Formats: sequence, structure tokens, C-alpha cells
Amino acid sequence: MAFRIAPSILSADFARLGEEVRAVEAAGADLLHFDVMDNHYVPNLTVGPLVCAALKPLVRLPIDVHLMVKPVDRIIPEFAKAGAAIISFHPEASEHVDRTISLIKEQGCKAGLVLNPATPLSCLDHTLDKLDLVLLMSVNPGFGGQQFMRAVLPKIADVRKRIDRLGREVWLEVDGGVKADNIAEIARAGADTFVAGSAIFGAKDYAATIRDMRARLVI
Repeated sequence: MAFRIAPSILSADFARLGEEVRAVEAAGADLLHFDVMDNHYVPNLTVGPLVCAALKPLVRLPIDVHLMVKPVDRIIPEFAKAGAAIISFHPEASEHVDRTISLIKEQGCKAGLVLNPATPLSCLDHTLDKLDLVLLMSVNPGFGGQQFMRAVLPKIADVRKRIDRLGREVWLEVDGGVKADNIAEIARAGADTFVAGSAIFGAKDYAATIRDMRARLVI
């Protein structure tokens, strides 16, 4: 299984954002995770397509956009135009989940569905075969720096079984409290893509932190 580490810019120094994204790319990151919050679907306000478009020329990393906005459809084409490679959304934020997945793909992006800790896996019953990525939240979304919720581990394992039964590649991403101390356990449950914010951007040496995480993924 190929593993991917995706630093979340939510925990970066926004006064030096261009330098920060270049630094994590040089440190060995695989993706750049972009948390978009609207102070409506979640109680926080972050960044929009203009910031994505400004960062896109600075890195070669694929930009992994996690939309925590409602309604979601209107902003999808803007993020695609701004340079997103992957766009993920919450089913609660869409009036028609299948239509939103199709909209993302029509923009030339990979499509992901995001499940909060209490969102049932039945959301995947009629969507998994259309998705490129499932993102499981291991915290309730809205703020960085939260502790990983261990109750999500069985959910990760359940989604991994669903993906394996499907028989095609769908990334299984986990976001929330991921750090070197728990990344191996999360991988053993079935995840292959790991969003880490404060664990990377809060470290003195980004490269050493990413190397440490990757070394622990030999499971």
C-alpha cells in the first residue's frame, strides 16, 4: 500500500504562507491539504479560492481541498479553476450528493466524500463506486489542534473493507489529531493518506517530522 502525508495549511504561519508550503514540499510531503471553512457549516472561517490560486504556482504538490461549506456546489468550479487536484465535501452540505460528485469530476478534479465522526457509513452505499477518496474525520471539524478520536479506528477498518470489496483504488484519508505517535495505528486500521496540521507545522524541523511519520508507516 502506498502511503501519503498531507500537511494541512490550517496550522501554517499565515504571515509566511508561501514559504510554509514550499518548506513542506521540500520536506517530503505528498499533498497539500487545504481546509476551507465558511463560519456556517462549521464555526470557523479560513480561506477561499484566491489563496489557493496564489499558492498553486509555488508548489508542484497536488492541492487536496476539503470543503467545509454549505451550500457547496457554487464554490466547486472556483476551486477547480484555482488549481485544486482533489475536492472533497460533506454529504450534509449537498442537496444532491451524486450531483455534487459529478460536478467535481466535470471540473477535471478527483472527488472525495467526507464523513464526520458521527456520520453513518450508509452515505457510501450508493456513492463509493463514484469516489476517488473517502476522508474520515477523526475530530469534529472546525478547528485544528484537536485530539484524535480513537472511536474512529473501527470506522476506518470498515471503510477499508468496503474499498477492498469494491476492487478499485479509492484513497482512504484520515484528518484530525494525526501525529507520529498514532500514525501507524491509523494505518493498521486501513488508512493510506494522512492529514497532519499542527504535528508538522508545529514542529521545528518539518523534514525530520515527515521522515519520522513515514518511518513508522512500515507496518
